[in-house]
Amino acid sequence: MTGTEEDARYEVSLVTGASRGIGRAVACVLARRGGHVVINYKQNEEAAQSTLRAVEESGGRGSLCRADVEDPEQTAELFAFVERHHGRLDHLVANAAAGPAKTVDQVELRHLARSHAMNAQSFVIAAQHAVRLMGRGGRIVAISSLAAGRAIPGYAAIGAQKAALEAWVRYFAAELAPRGINVNAVTGGMITTDSLSHYLRATGLTAADIVPHIPRGRPGSPREVADAVDFLLSAGAEYITGQNLVVDGGLSISAPFCGHP
Repeated sequence: MTGTEEDARYEVSLVTGASRGIGRAVACVLARRGGHVVINYKQNEEAAQSTLRAVEESGGRGSLCRADVEDPEQTAELFAFVERHHGRLDHLVANAAAGPAKTVDQVELRHLARSHAMNAQSFVIAAQHAVRLMGRGGRIVAISSLAAGRAIPGYAAIGAQKAALEAWVRYFAAELAPRGINVNAVTGGMITTDSLSHYLRATGLTAADIVPHIPRGRPGSPREVADAVDFLLSAGAEYITGQNLVVDGGLSISAPFCGHP
């Protein structure tokens, strides 16, 4: 399919790391708008196909594009796909993330390099590509982490790069505001995803260690994070840019992280 006048009536959204978890939930929420969602994934095509079916069941249209956004060349190919098929982009949701669950003394150079490439560099490169395809009113949202501002056990390598990501969000927001493009972040707390399960296994923590410190008394769902993203992409968030919307049930205002439990 190539960009057509008919296609121009629909919003075009790109969600990175959309085959599962928060990325999948964001893709499905955006599909309710009736637009087209480009579902980026790294390697699990079966999971990506499942997301595509869910997008279509939610009332939207979708397409799949395999690319590892840790690799700048593959990122360029991803945006070339968007331009070739749609000629423009309305929304970028930078969700893809990865990194080791290591204590500070366990972090090696390879961990530092990969965490930077995946969590900070990938956002910068993707956002640069995105703005070239956006007109006024474009929206960019990055998915961050509580570890960007709080010391969470075993999360230093990721948390430090998420802090860098949030700094980049502010700089992009300030410099792109005259072009009518808003850039924000959304941070989830304890959200029930495969990534959370992996983190708990790696650190030896359990949900029971954390949930008592959440004022709302439960973990959050990917859908709840996705709804926050949806708001920041909406017309109702026209005057919001350079901000970080935290979706954590109050965890960040109550829990001592480092050394807990």
